[in-house]
Amino acid sequence: AQEYGPIFKLNLGSKLTVVVNTPSLAREILKEQDINFSNRDVPLTARAITYGGLDIVWLPYSAEWRMLRKVCVLKLLNRKTLDSIYELRRKEIRERTRFLYEKSQEEAAVNVGDQLFVTMMNLTINMLWGGSVKAEEMESVGTEFKVVVSEITRLLGEPNISDFFPWLARFDLQGLLKQMRVCSRELNAIFDGAIEKMPKLESKDDGECKDFLQQLMKLKDQEANSEVPITVNHVKAVLADMVIGGTDTSTNTIEFAMAELIKNPESMKRAQQELDEVVGKDNIVEESHITRLPYIVAIMKETLRLYPTVPLLVPHRPAETAVVGGYTVPKDTKIFINVWSIQRDPNVWENPNEFRPERFLDKKSCDFHGTDYSFLPFGSGRRICAGVALAERMVQYTLATLLHSFDWKVPEGHELNVEDKFGIVLKLKNPLIAMPFPRLSDPNLYL
Repeated sequence: AQEYGPIFKLNLGSKLTVVVNTPSLAREILKEQDINFSNRDVPLTARAITYGGLDIVWLPYSAEWRMLRKVCVLKLLNRKTLDSIYELRRKEIRERTRFLYEKSQEEAAVNVGDQLFVTMMNLTINMLWGGSVKAEEMESVGTEFKVVVSEITRLLGEPNISDFFPWLARFDLQGLLKQMRVCSRELNAIFDGAIEKMPKLESKDDGECKDFLQQLMKLKDQEANSEVPITVNHVKAVLADMVIGGTDTSTNTIEFAMAELIKNPESMKRAQQELDEVVGKDNIVEESHITRLPYIVAIMKETLRLYPTVPLLVPHRPAETAVVGGYTVPKDTKIFINVWSIQRDPNVWENPNEFRPERFLDKKSCDFHGTDYSFLPFGSGRRICAGVALAERMVQYTLATLLHSFDWKVPEGHELNVEDKFGIVLKLKNPLIAMPFPRLSDPNLYL
């Protein structure tokens, strides 16, 4: 971005690609010309895993997409629904805290990323169908699910020559589509099994729904005669979005945050002081505490500023030829918003490469909803990430619990290296290995 300026073009194969690197140009695309730039350039592997691109991430801007977006944001991820399944989240956090306590008693180091991935995956599974699938069946389903999701995430991150040269797609030269279709069949079988096990819902009251699956299936029945009905494949595609979009990204954000806090002990000390004042060492963190933990929220913001989970956002595609920054952008051009560069712009951010959560304590305009175009970790406009509210809860609650329950140190022989590995999703180049040390007053609080 520094070398090529605020906007530049690339020819990736036979596709014209434009990259924008400033808040003002991001605003032009995501606000001033939002509708025109609300379509997607769908990778073949993404299409294969989302029932032909039926999900909220990849559907083109249309009545079908607006219906699905409305279902997700207003029905599925609203405050009432998220509050109603808090106990499912709490249960998994307590399980993981108990496991880390046992490791601390053994004076054992843990792979923080691996533990977070298991936590996020179990949290997601619990929220998807924790009220539908019997407890004894959850473990086997969860084990199967983790393997499939890990492979899906890997395949989505692989550059596919068929996306750059569409006329080569029928040859599938790298075999990525074939592999993703195997994952798709496995994921579909898991979803079908969960739907079959789901108890029949007789009540018309939304409060009777015990998880996302029940909520979605009830909405499918209620909207059966609408102009754009919800199908079973829509339900499955939304579930796939939540799993794929929620596990890896939240895991990476918390792992980056923990690595930076261990590297910057003064920031960790400040976070723990805030937790001790609000929660106390004779209590455990609850989600209800988060509104009184501004520094924890600031840590999440600063982590996402330095390490946005999707550093170029999901690419946009204009439905019609447009002008951006004085340059003509042809119809169907692939548009990348370089959030990584925007959020490290020295013209906007003081000491942009330093981890300083306190910068967000006074920067009230920077929220997670894309209203400040210098801070866009979840995007902005119509295609902003639908799962922002859920991500906030999962990341902040998990991070607060880890910091409140334990002190963290890197064991001897291990080097702390907060270097990122750039890709479709940003992650730590080297896994974070750390030792937890209990800091609560009563060991029973870990049980």
